[in-house]
Amino acid sequence: MAIGGALKADNDEVWNRLIALAGGRGARFVVFGTAAEDPEASAKQVVEQLQRRGAFAEALPVAPKFSWVDLGKVVRDAALIAKVRNAKGIFFTGGSQERIVDVLYPGGHSTPMLEAIWEVYRKGGVVAGTSAGAAIMSTVMFRDAPSVISILKGQWEEGKQIDRGLGFVGPELFVDQHFLKRGRFGRMVPLMLAKGYKLGLGVDENSAAVIRGDEVEILGHKGALLVDLSEASSDRGLGVFNLKNARLTYLDHGDRMNLRTRGVTPSPVKLRGQKLEPGAPDYKPYYTLPQFYTDMLGDSTISTAMSILIDSVQPEFRGLSFEAAPKAGDTLADLGFLFRLYKGPGSIGWSTDELGPEDYTVVNLYLDVTPVRMPLPLFGPWPGEPRTRKPAAAEEPPAGERPQQ
Repeated sequence: MAIGGALKADNDEVWNRLIALAGGRGARFVVFGTAAEDPEASAKQVVEQLQRRGAFAEALPVAPKFSWVDLGKVVRDAALIAKVRNAKGIFFTGGSQERIVDVLYPGGHSTPMLEAIWEVYRKGGVVAGTSAGAAIMSTVMFRDAPSVISILKGQWEEGKQIDRGLGFVGPELFVDQHFLKRGRFGRMVPLMLAKGYKLGLGVDENSAAVIRGDEVEILGHKGALLVDLSEASSDRGLGVFNLKNARLTYLDHGDRMNLRTRGVTPSPVKLRGQKLEPGAPDYKPYYTLPQFYTDMLGDSTISTAMSILIDSVQPEFRGLSFEAAPKAGDTLADLGFLFRLYKGPGSIGWSTDELGPEDYTVVNLYLDVTPVRMPLPLFGPWPGEPRTRKPAAAEEPPAGERPQQ
């Protein structure tokens, strides 16, 4: 279970499903606060939420911030490893994901404690993580990435911004978190291209993706974005990031997807709502006006644009991403990106207002990203009205203002 971060205490659906996946009431969990700045407090919060709902949970003292702990010994401690093996659920809290990898998988070498976690997983237990705990799920992860626009510009290094993850979801799926809230699809796609990934799953805050084999189910208050590069292309001759024909699917609460077939099963409430299939006789979109987004990497901008486009008479929307205040010395200060989001083969959606405001599921919209040059500075002061007005050359000045001869 990859949780996108900012998981609320009242998100009963996610917490209860987590316990159900581990066997139900009485299920044993071990909690790793390894990534957290305050691992004791972070793990304690998770332990309390699990115990409130009937699980047995225990925090393990495995964290770099515990200065009194010898990490080299603790990951080999037989008593702690036995607790891991006896658990049916593993939970990683948020924080800095590199701490988890550096402790459990230093230099790419598995520790006995990590082997015990894998043993739980292979026997049918559940491995869950929120925020940093979700980032470690794929074989490659963002370690300490700068801004999203910097990744788009290619300003990252292996081992610094990008590193190995723990790989619980296998080698073919890339996972990222805080995804829609922070516009992180802009950093996911360049990394996917660089590492040869065809599928990426970005989970938003207070939401979770349950991944079991090829099946993904979305839980929680928001949703997730599936990026499919199976038929995408890029022109390396341009020298900077560019992309054509990427496929995007927005999965909302209760939706399911088969990663192998790419088939989507909307939630029952969506199926009771309106089907939005461009070109179909009953397609009656609501929106009519064209849209242009000045910050395509803004808070939930991509999912909002997808929801409006599938319900619009317009064939495409466009938007920009750029750095309004680039750092001094940035050789790519004027590099920006034009995003073209458009309908194509298989574009379809479902909407419903049964649960309140309109909710959408959107399948197979397409995305092109083109590098563009942005003027610097982007803006300047408005000249305003001049304070004095000089008379035109052919205009006779008033008598009282004529110069003396």
